[in-house]
Amino acid sequence: MLALRSIAFNIAFYGNICLWMIGALPALALPRSVLTRIVRAWARSNLFLLRVLVGIRYELRGTDRIPPGGLLVAAKHQSFWETFAFFLIFEDPCYILKRELLWLPLFGWFCRKARMVPVDRGARSRAMKAMNAAARVELDAGRQIVIFPEGTRRAPGAEPAYKYGVAFLYSEMGVPCLPVALNSGLFLPRRQFIRRPGTIVVEVLEPIAPGLERTVFFETVQREIEAATSRLVGTPPAPRPEPLDAGRRLDSPTGAP
Repeated sequence: MLALRSIAFNIAFYGNICLWMIGALPALALPRSVLTRIVRAWARSNLFLLRVLVGIRYELRGTDRIPPGGLLVAAKHQSFWETFAFFLIFEDPCYILKRELLWLPLFGWFCRKARMVPVDRGARSRAMKAMNAAARVELDAGRQIVIFPEGTRRAPGAEPAYKYGVAFLYSEMGVPCLPVALNSGLFLPRRQFIRRPGTIVVEVLEPIAPGLERTVFFETVQREIEAATSRLVGTPPAPRPEPLDAGRRLDSPTGAP
């Protein structure tokens, strides 16, 4: 039964996104706010499919901690769920995403229209400067800059692999950083078609005030997210974050030497 429900959801989910993208094509010629409303409606339809076909619900904790206006959001990334659900949690999110996604037909067009911030992960310091400049424009417009500090989905309990791009953004933006923990990977495992019933919990943590030294911030945001995530997924806390040192390039989005 679980396999059948998962197959039904996968078919419905991908069929749903195709229909929404085709139907939203006129929005490419309209103000961005029109596309934002469409994306929120699409996100609600996904939550409906998850609830009805798979039995996945969600619970939000700590949303009263979200400050108004522009800020940096550093979130755990375990599944595709957070890529659309955050449109219903934050007022006007702007995602940091890999540049290659902009090359996809339809999807890439909508990302450009929505003014998401692409990053070329192979360009190092040049990529960081371009990312910071684009993020600053959206931040000044009052948007919430959403970054997944590990760069890709990580399975629950996997060793954390945070990149230094989040520290660059924090030091350059001068706004609070809002850490977000979640457990979506328990129910929507990466690289699996099985969807397990249950309740996805999203926990908004205490904002980290601007002004911390870059190394201190990097260790703090990882420690806070990982501790809360470990509690939500029921695993032991992750090891203490690796300190920033000369052996890891600060000008690399991936943290690689």
